[in-house]
Amino acid sequence: MGETITILGLESSCDDTAAGVVRLVGNQPEILSSVVEGQTDLHAAFGGVVPEIAARAHAEKIDTCVEQALSDAGVALADLDAVAVTAGPGLIGGVLAGVMCAKAISAAAGLPLIGVNHLAGHALTPRLTDGLSFPYLMLLVSGGHCQFLLVRGVEDFTRLGGTIDDAPGEAFDKTAKLLGLPQPGGPSVEARAAEGKSARFAFPRPLLDRPGVDLSFSGLKTALLRARDGVVAEKGGLTEQDRADLCAGFQAAVVDVLSAKSARALDLYLDEAPAQPAFAVAGGVAANRAIRAALEQVAAERGVRFLAPPLSLCTDNAAMIAWAGIERFRLGLRDDLSLSARPRWPLDRRSAPMLGAGKKGAKA
Repeated sequence: MGETITILGLESSCDDTAAGVVRLVGNQPEILSSVVEGQTDLHAAFGGVVPEIAARAHAEKIDTCVEQALSDAGVALADLDAVAVTAGPGLIGGVLAGVMCAKAISAAAGLPLIGVNHLAGHALTPRLTDGLSFPYLMLLVSGGHCQFLLVRGVEDFTRLGGTIDDAPGEAFDKTAKLLGLPQPGGPSVEARAAEGKSARFAFPRPLLDRPGVDLSFSGLKTALLRARDGVVAEKGGLTEQDRADLCAGFQAAVVDVLSAKSARALDLYLDEAPAQPAFAVAGGVAANRAIRAALEQVAAERGVRFLAPPLSLCTDNAAMIAWAGIERFRLGLRDDLSLSARPRWPLDRRSAPMLGAGKKGAKA
């Protein structure tokens, strides 16, 4: 059977409070529970996540999420081998709520404490769902991050490129806000795009005229704003078809950029001649069906296996944090009660930061 490891994971880096339990028996992982409490209703009136509101909600919900996760998994604290928690990057108030809860559990139950990089949770998810072997190429694409990572090991990430400004999820959210669509913006824009004509508006494909795999979405968002204003000036407002066409054009531009940059990243990855080449995508934007289909096509054209986690594991969740905790636990990596909550924590600590460093360290 091999060794059995059972770990409780906690996640509170943005606007989802989550707890989950994952068990590894030999080489077979199993998600015993995954509880996620969203905050969409709390932030709806503000057109985006309000950090102070998010932090307060995390503090109120984290313990009940833990209780529910343990109950759903049918385990007690005494059955756990460790507690893992997102220690960054993220909104510092939310991260702190999770870290303090994990520290309390660790101290009270005498369990090892494992701090997990939220991005590593996403990047290692294909090993939880599909047992993927190293090395593989990962496109981590979410509301706050977008980067191509060469994943060689649990602690070995090389960033090939990433966004120099807005992340795609952020651009989707801003697009929804500009068009008066409900948050979260990704699903709203995707739904309207399915009813629109993508060819109506000529949106740019940023950075495709430059070498490398860096991305930019800020200019695309600005182009959509100008297109919207042009329609409003002409008609005095937006019809539902106008909104659908704008969404379709915007989404098509994002798909084209991610596809082209993924092709370049795959070529760089394949230069290393991996024995079992694989391309994985993770993060909230990976739930977008049009983006998934386009990336799968890019991988197929190069004979590379394509993997995307189930939709429930694309968005923020604690099962991925528990799994990343298991990966670190097996390597003998532990933290203690001095573990700090970190608003910034790049996976690739060798490369120059993409989005600036500031006093608290590199963002990504």
